[in-house]
Amino acid sequence: MNLITSFILYVMLAPVATGGYEIGDTVSDFKLMNVNDKMVSMSDYTDTEGLIIVFTSNYCKCSRAWEGRIMELDKKFRPLGYPVIAINPNSPEIVSADSFEKMQIRAKEMNYTFAYLSNETGDVAKTFGATKTPTAFVLHKVNNEYKLAYKGAIDDNMDEPDSVQYKYVEMAVEALKKGELPNPNSVKGMGCSIVFPYKGKVD
Repeated sequence: MNLITSFILYVMLAPVATGGYEIGDTVSDFKLMNVNDKMVSMSDYTDTEGLIIVFTSNYCKCSRAWEGRIMELDKKFRPLGYPVIAINPNSPEIVSADSFEKMQIRAKEMNYTFAYLSNETGDVAKTFGATKTPTAFVLHKVNNEYKLAYKGAIDDNMDEPDSVQYKYVEMAVEALKKGELPNPNSVKGMGCSIVFPYKGKVD
């Protein structure tokens, strides 16, 4: 087994940080401010089969590396009933690049087609169990409740999109569309530690 294969297996099998929602859990609704100055909650998405929740940020270089792929996820899966909701969990008092005003600028510059929500207290990120940006959570709707089906990395290659071998979020959504369970359903991801208020960076 070569080094690259060993690394891929490690990433696939390594557990995601404990805490927050586990696979199969019902995800509670939230209400956060979107960059268009309107409040958004999961309950606003009435005609969906599921949601792709991504905790991301302006500041994090890892988030920027995956930004285009997050946009592509929304473009591909919104018409299929799985839109993206992006949430910025960093404290703007500590990370000025993640202020609401700069979120609005970024969303406009990049022409985001999805909601980009501010979670200045980090409470929603903590409820989900997110500790890094970007981290993705794929939810599917069961009896009008959202259940967690996948959590972790977006794919397996931050720096080289053309060299990606495992598109974990895409794989998860495509499995759910077929009536199957995602495999893997959790993957340890790379990213920047979320900067929560008062406590600073979380590893």
